[in-house]
Amino acid sequence: MTFFKYIEGGGVIGYVILALSVVAVALAIAAALRTRRELMVPPEQARRLGALAEARDFRKALDHCRSESGDSYLGRIAAAGIERSLRGPLGGLEARAAMEDAGEDETARLFRAIDSIAVIASVAPLLGLLGTVQGMIGAFETVATAATRSSTYYETLATNISIALITTFQGLVVAIPCVMVHAFLRRRIDRAASDAGRALEPLAMALETVEGHAMTTDSTHS
Repeated sequence: MTFFKYIEGGGVIGYVILALSVVAVALAIAAALRTRRELMVPPEQARRLGALAEARDFRKALDHCRSESGDSYLGRIAAAGIERSLRGPLGGLEARAAMEDAGEDETARLFRAIDSIAVIASVAPLLGLLGTVQGMIGAFETVATAATRSSTYYETLATNISIALITTFQGLVVAIPCVMVHAFLRRRIDRAASDAGRALEPLAMALETVEGHAMTTDSTHS
């Protein structure tokens, strides 16, 4: 059978599975581009935040994270910690917890963005099973209602059985890559979260060792 025969052989359910495969490819490409390490944890931004933390220039670090060029996974987490540190005398002690909370929120948001791929991986085999049931029902109806064993009878029987097998095949062809891509993207996000934690450790330590009122005073003068 040719590729197009496999598509046509699945009937309506086969076309639905094909549509899901197109959606899955689009979602996977978008997620792969969005979760690149150089975009989530830019090395240059990590070095700059480390230098600003060493210089205790937290206001400048916050302005950088709030800027368009600093708007990244790393920058949003850092901004949450710096903002918390500027709120009061104990802000510096709460900065690490604020960054951890922001990191969890950002990571959860990325996980939600790839959940659709996991949904497709689960739905595609079920659609294939639905097509299998449909094809087998048609096959048994053909056996039950056929008056004679003519060529039409065998052709109809074979068509229904073909639908049953092809839709199962289509569902698995879509589901297996989706499962693999989803696992790959989850590992990539987890790895970026770990890299961000290591990159922000100097900033968190610097915020914890500086009193909140001192930072507030410095930011007022700046």
